[in-house]
Amino acid sequence: MSLEGKKLGVIGTGKMGSALIEGIYNAGIIPGSDMYASDIFEASLRELNKKFGINVSVENSETIKNCDVIILAVKPQILKSVLSTIKESLDSSKLLISIAAGVKLEDIEKELNSDARVVRVMPNIAATVSEAASAVSAGKNASANDAEEVMAIFQLVGSAIIVPENLMDAVTGVSGSGPAYIFPVIEALADGGVYEGLDRNSALILAAQTVLGAAKMVLETGSHPAHLKDMVTSPGGTTIRGIHVLEESGVRAAFMNAVIASSDRSKELGK
Repeated sequence: MSLEGKKLGVIGTGKMGSALIEGIYNAGIIPGSDMYASDIFEASLRELNKKFGINVSVENSETIKNCDVIILAVKPQILKSVLSTIKESLDSSKLLISIAAGVKLEDIEKELNSDARVVRVMPNIAATVSEAASAVSAGKNASANDAEEVMAIFQLVGSAIIVPENLMDAVTGVSGSGPAYIFPVIEALADGGVYEGLDRNSALILAAQTVLGAAKMVLETGSHPAHLKDMVTSPGGTTIRGIHVLEESGVRAAFMNAVIASSDRSKELGK
């Protein structure tokens, strides 16, 4: 679906909102002149205007008035109060995208007019570098075209898939929070390299590229991660020795538990 000529707004310019603005702008499909942002923090707005040339305002109604599609990038705890202030500005011609973790579509829709078109998305911070993993669920009034349009927007900043809404908490645990699990892994790999004599910069480059390359192999080959692991693991070699230490340390269980804990917290935020 073509996004040319679309005007895109973002309400909330915190870390995630700013990451989406940067990633979408860098994709080069929607120019800064067709992007709008609003927030109560004027310093953040000034910075975004200076960096990307987007239109900014402290009034959410200005963003809604000028845009076809609006991304609501505010924290779950304040979502309800923000919805109450924008309800009268929204009509069925506007497509609203919520990225608030844990907040269900029906809870958003009941705060708006009955014909509101809402789509829920869980992206992640890698939108900044156009490598986000996003999941999309459409609300009761959103059409198939609406879902396709949202997919097209989030594919500008990475990969996007459609999932049933009841799986959104699991998505939050895996990919929404996932980058925060991987950054310490990269740091730890680099620390190991420094311990063995590599300088810090070299170790970080090797560690980060290793994670990037491993992920790319999974995505592009379609092979199961266990199969790819076996490709690297020679009998009696160096890699199996390292794998043994990871298994002894319970690394798999730790990652699984992190996903489960994050998913549980997402469910709590939605209550």
